[in-house]
Amino acid sequence: MSAPDLTERPTETFPVVQAGGLRFFRWMGRRALALLGGIGARVLFVGEIRRALREGRTWRREVFHQMRAIGVDSLPLTIMVAAFIGGVIAIQIRYQLFPGIQLSIVGLSTRQIVILETGPLLTGLVLAGRVGAKMTAEIATMRVTEQIDALETLAFDPVAYLVVPRLIAGIVMLPILTVFADVAGVLAGMLSSVLVADVQLAQFLEGVRLGYDQFQVTYSLIKATLFGGAIAFLCTFEGYKTFGGAEGVGKSTARAVVITSIAILILDATTAVLLAPYLQA
Repeated sequence: MSAPDLTERPTETFPVVQAGGLRFFRWMGRRALALLGGIGARVLFVGEIRRALREGRTWRREVFHQMRAIGVDSLPLTIMVAAFIGGVIAIQIRYQLFPGIQLSIVGLSTRQIVILETGPLLTGLVLAGRVGAKMTAEIATMRVTEQIDALETLAFDPVAYLVVPRLIAGIVMLPILTVFADVAGVLAGMLSSVLVADVQLAQFLEGVRLGYDQFQVTYSLIKATLFGGAIAFLCTFEGYKTFGGAEGVGKSTARAVVITSIAILILDATTAVLLAPYLQA
């Protein structure tokens, strides 16, 4: 008896109904393998980062340069976005209130929305587009032009030089930017509600002070720290693993921004589920 043919039979050789089902399940299998492969590659990349952290002389000086590039250079855009959003939130809240409701609720609602949600979230999404794309493109360009290979040839750890400084700077600077975004959002909400709407300054400030707890700011900073780490890690990974020349750089940059934005939204939802019960005033 001849041995059975163990090679994969082409999908087109099956009947139409069976071929449709097989095509779907084979596509699902390829997607699942690609997903598991991506998770495994990122886990290995974490191991490379842990090893590179021991190379302090390589990454220590570069951290300050990345802090400037990620934090200081992004400050004007962060404040502008937070100010516009805070102002719009305050105006929308005021004109959605029913008659007879105390106007101090405008200050309370603006503070809660800006500090707990829009401040860290919008800062993370804006930085994912501005800083994350830049990180990916820089490292990807070095990869396709063989500059990273040259560093390895010279016994210079590229992960310690390119990845670790950006990761540390992202984790440190994004919470700082979020503080500025929170302050700018609340101040803009106060100015817009007083100048544009009929809310008195004393009423707005009364609402801002109402039910305030220090953990609300801590909650915002926890989110920002997670977002900063996600931006730096995912974007540097996509850049470091780039191949395929200029086209590969473009694909890696676009993929990094999309993946990072989705990761930020997932982290935002997860943090809310885990920590929101502790926010009850």
